[in-house]
Amino acid sequence: MAGSTIRRQVRGAGMFALVLALVCGPTIPMAAQVSSYGDKAAGENTGNELPQVLQKVQVSQHLNAQLPLSAPFVDDTGAPVTLGKYFDGVHPAVVTTVYYNCPMLCSEEMDGLVSALLMVRLVPGKDFQIVVISIDPSETPELAAKKKAFYVKRYGHPETADGWHFLTGQRPAIDAVTGTIGFGYVRVPGPDGKLSQFAHASSIQIVTPQGKLAQYYLGVEYSPKDVLLGLIDASGNKIGSPVANILTYCYHYDPQINKHSLMVARVVQLGGMMTVAALGSFMFLMFRRDIRLGREYDLKKPDDTTTGGTDKG
Repeated sequence: MAGSTIRRQVRGAGMFALVLALVCGPTIPMAAQVSSYGDKAAGENTGNELPQVLQKVQVSQHLNAQLPLSAPFVDDTGAPVTLGKYFDGVHPAVVTTVYYNCPMLCSEEMDGLVSALLMVRLVPGKDFQIVVISIDPSETPELAAKKKAFYVKRYGHPETADGWHFLTGQRPAIDAVTGTIGFGYVRVPGPDGKLSQFAHASSIQIVTPQGKLAQYYLGVEYSPKDVLLGLIDASGNKIGSPVANILTYCYHYDPQINKHSLMVARVVQLGGMMTVAALGSFMFLMFRRDIRLGREYDLKKPDDTTTGGTDKG
């Protein structure tokens, strides 16, 4: 019995190591990815105080606000359009504001959106529209077309390309949209010291067929169920409720040293640590219980030698 108890302990230890490997394993590439940006961004994130440069980098949830449908943009084919083209009074839309040359957070946000949409049974272009607006007036329709092609390919359904719209525009139109959404951002220096990048948060918005803001989803990962329900509610012109305003920032900029460091997925990292701690505690308690039960069984089991002698007598 002692041998079987030891085997149970060894198996338990192996299972615990496997659980930790499965939970912690994905965090290793994430850490490597963050550190690989060292040549693009430097500086330490010290303290919990929000840097002065990020005071305006917020997402204020303006539910039921009307988007400026007359705002002029250029689509990914180079054609002039107004924002109202994508709101026909019948189908809702997913709207997000990013910039296409963003080296960090915007790609995480778009990846999260695509991942969620892959599990939503609605079809872009048929049931809803996807409108992506660049906040950088220097970006071109050619760049927008490349980004559209990339994400439509990642989505894996080229037949839905007509439902994806990547727009560029000038500052007045951009400001009209971001101001209505409540999307705050500021320019920050790039690696060359020029103000070529933006500090911003991450969010997507569900918008009604009439162009009214119905729901916000913050961060870089989105629940497919929430997105589906948000689109269904928005299609009926139902306005949702505010969500917890926990932001994921693109940059942490330190104006004193003229450098900035990445602040990606703080909430995701915290959630990962809490998951590891919870799983570790659960497995530890289960292993202790297994060992205790094994010891109790060993104590209660009759001695084999004594039993054998009695049989012979």
